[in-house]
Amino acid sequence: MILGAQLLTVREYTQTEADFDYSMGRVAAMGYKTVQISAIGPIPAQRVREICDKHGLAIVLTHTDPNRILNDTEAVIREHEVLGCKYIGIGMMPQKYQSAEWLWHFAEDFREPAKKIAAAGKLLMYHNHNIEFRKFGGKRMLDILMESFSAQELGFTLDTYWVQMGGGDVCTWLEKLRGRTPCVHLKDMAVRGWEPIMAPVGEGNMDFDKILQTAEKLGGIEYLLVEQDDCQGESPFDCLQVSYNNLHAKGYE
Repeated sequence: MILGAQLLTVREYTQTEADFDYSMGRVAAMGYKTVQISAIGPIPAQRVREICDKHGLAIVLTHTDPNRILNDTEAVIREHEVLGCKYIGIGMMPQKYQSAEWLWHFAEDFREPAKKIAAAGKLLMYHNHNIEFRKFGGKRMLDILMESFSAQELGFTLDTYWVQMGGGDVCTWLEKLRGRTPCVHLKDMAVRGWEPIMAPVGEGNMDFDKILQTAEKLGGIEYLLVEQDDCQGESPFDCLQVSYNNLHAKGYE
């Protein structure tokens, strides 16, 4: 399992080509070898690839506008060919599908794009938050998504923090989604007052020894992508570095 940085963490510093170049140099200097492209500025795919290549960073996953995946599938595939990226991700369930009335349409709408993506040798990926642990008709949204697509049509980027926030157990869900989670988002949960907050991996209260042991045992997980949406006023570069250092100390790189 290879460590990577989810670039949403440093989104404020990747909005121009010059900032993106500088930030990728910082990320590479931390020790990361892979990145997920997410929330960057309007930089052409070819330049994104060239800059990442320059810094020795492989692009392994994106979060891509669901509307583009749905309505401009072929162009999205071509962009990912340029990026050298196999995994095309949906970062969050679009608002209209988040109800019991309309969730069922998600599979109907995205099945054809998912098949086109699979035919191109890539995989559509779905990233969870806590809302996927709501139940409709006695079933969690995440269960419904899993049952609505084959493993060849939809993979899952399981997010450790949001599983915990949804009341789930990370290890249980890694087992449940075995073979369908080539990418996992790692972020920790700490507590401030009465509220849970995001923290660098190893600086919160989640049992990452158990999580990582489970991931190793199950196999099929290729990339461990460090993400921290909210750095609680700290430098996001420092947060990425702390997570890398703690994971590197456990033998990952």
